[in-house]
Amino acid sequence: MTVLDLVPSAVGVPFSPRGPLSDAVLRRLTLAAAPSELADLAAAAVAATAAVSDDDDVQLALFALYASAYGSIDGFSADLEWDPELVEVRRVLETAFEDELRSTVPLPPLPEPTADAVARALFALTSADSGPSLSRYMARKASAGEAREFFIQRSVYTLREADPHSWAIPRLRGRAKAALVEIQSDEYGGGRPERMHATIFAAAMRGAGLDDSYGAYVDAVPAVTLASLNTMSMFGMNRRLLGAIVGHLAAFEMTSSIPNKFYADGLRRLGYSEDVTEYFDEHVEADAVHEQIAGRDLAGSLAEDRPDLLPDIVFGAAACLVVDGRVGSHMLDCWSRGETSLREGARP
Repeated sequence: MTVLDLVPSAVGVPFSPRGPLSDAVLRRLTLAAAPSELADLAAAAVAATAAVSDDDDVQLALFALYASAYGSIDGFSADLEWDPELVEVRRVLETAFEDELRSTVPLPPLPEPTADAVARALFALTSADSGPSLSRYMARKASAGEAREFFIQRSVYTLREADPHSWAIPRLRGRAKAALVEIQSDEYGGGRPERMHATIFAAAMRGAGLDDSYGAYVDAVPAVTLASLNTMSMFGMNRRLLGAIVGHLAAFEMTSSIPNKFYADGLRRLGYSEDVTEYFDEHVEADAVHEQIAGRDLAGSLAEDRPDLLPDIVFGAAACLVVDGRVGSHMLDCWSRGETSLREGARP
């Protein structure tokens, strides 16, 4: 039996619990269990773990709580989105997760709170990232099996692409709001549903012979992959972290265009057709434009208008690089040892 064969503990949920906390959260979100001492269970899980970012039980529980707000899992009751007990659990987990990120993510010196200075600082931060390159490995060396794993790892975020950053739209004003709407409009296809980036990625997954339904591969991905999406969701869904989600998006866009070219090259090398490579080809040009808007017009303008948010803008950008870098390093480390990057027992 593999992790993908396990029967979820909650009806209508396409993935299984990874410990007592996620089991209790899934049961509550599906109305399979009455209210209980979930906050105490969350506090115990946090106290028992050595690293929140790598804890399967904690990250899956947090992922499920965010999925309730997104509406991305049909089996979760909409009536429980703002259930006080579940909100309390989310706050316990978020506090521990944010504290860990703030204590482990290295930060550069703060620039002056001007659009030009912030944009230059963010480009310098993202260009200084010299870690192992997942995209270059994909272009030159990845096997067909590793390419399938890459799609599975990416599916947890990319089948919901842009949604975490869109939480910031109603919280921004003026130039920054206009800049974010411009970026997100492209992400959502500019009014053409078939051009939504999540839709194009779903077509790529089908072309690669994979299931494009959301949540189909959650059981297969490790905690570090869930932590990547959970970082975005935490930044986006908490108004006090507005600067962090803006900085995150800036770094996300600034590190997208060139890697996507390498991903497309690697998939073509492996013989995949245009229906698989189109998503990555689309992002080569789109994100080359988006990075300029995100750096100056979004993050830079926000820093000018709200200098108090500058530290979190930089923190969000740095956290994006660190957390997503951990995902890439995990995959490369596993592949270098001839092992799968998926959870033990998962089928690629």
